[in-house]
Amino acid sequence: MTRPLRVIGVPMDLGADRRGVDMGPSAIRYAGLHDELVDLEYDPTDVGDLPVTHPEVGDPDAVTPRTGNAKYIGEVENVCTRLADEVAETLADGAFPLVLGGDHSIAIGSVNGSARDADVGVVWFDAHADFNTPETTPSGNVHGMPVAAFLGEGEFGDTDWAQANVKPENVALVGLRSIDRTEREELRESGVSVFTMSDIDERGITDVTEEALDVVGEGTDGIHVSLDLDWLDPNEAPGVGTPVKGGVTYREAHAALERTARRDVRSLEVVEVNPILDRSNRTADLAVELAASGLGKRII
Repeated sequence: MTRPLRVIGVPMDLGADRRGVDMGPSAIRYAGLHDELVDLEYDPTDVGDLPVTHPEVGDPDAVTPRTGNAKYIGEVENVCTRLADEVAETLADGAFPLVLGGDHSIAIGSVNGSARDADVGVVWFDAHADFNTPETTPSGNVHGMPVAAFLGEGEFGDTDWAQANVKPENVALVGLRSIDRTEREELRESGVSVFTMSDIDERGITDVTEEALDVVGEGTDGIHVSLDLDWLDPNEAPGVGTPVKGGVTYREAHAALERTARRDVRSLEVVEVNPILDRSNRTADLAVELAASGLGKRII
């Protein structure tokens, strides 16, 4: 029997500082996503893309109250609020939400939607901590803030749209290798579990992933998986806006997502594919492959 799945595109590049990531959803679809989902015995329905204001139209200085230095925060709030509704409605309809980004700021909406009527854990596969706030950000780019946002850190604690029903002790960041000084200090006090590339080097990807999944699954109703393609080494995934050397390999990434699929995953997002920076749609192809592993694909 096929399983219902809803593909939700979010062509957002307002949270980043490089253009092109808004074409990520199209590139991922072009890489054969639909056929892969059908092969996995899902019944996919693609609802298209949420409308997103272009940076040429939006005002980076138009901020809502108490947002500090956060570019396009009003537009980000608008998109993430609608995305949260879409994800929550998908789950209420008994379908699995697969969200395609777009920059990582969209995770504020994905997590809020997944956690609306449930206690949810979050596993975050990323090179970056994404734990800045409008007060601490060195760039003002909201794609560096979503974890802090959905946990209600700093000024995000005064918002209704950003803070989600997620406990810090049920959040695990896996594969970090680029952390700002303030983020490092805040993370140490946060209760969030952090697994760096050094941990993966020392212990191996499967051991680290299993511990992270144990953390996020403890006492929760399911897991939201957030996959940023810059988690991988740039030699594997060149089409990302903020590449960092020393990331996970092709097989390490698949091994982690294969382990993740064995748990109670209730929602998945794939973000930060930038076709302008890619080579022959290689990163989008990889995004489809990894999403398939996260949804249960096996070698045999």
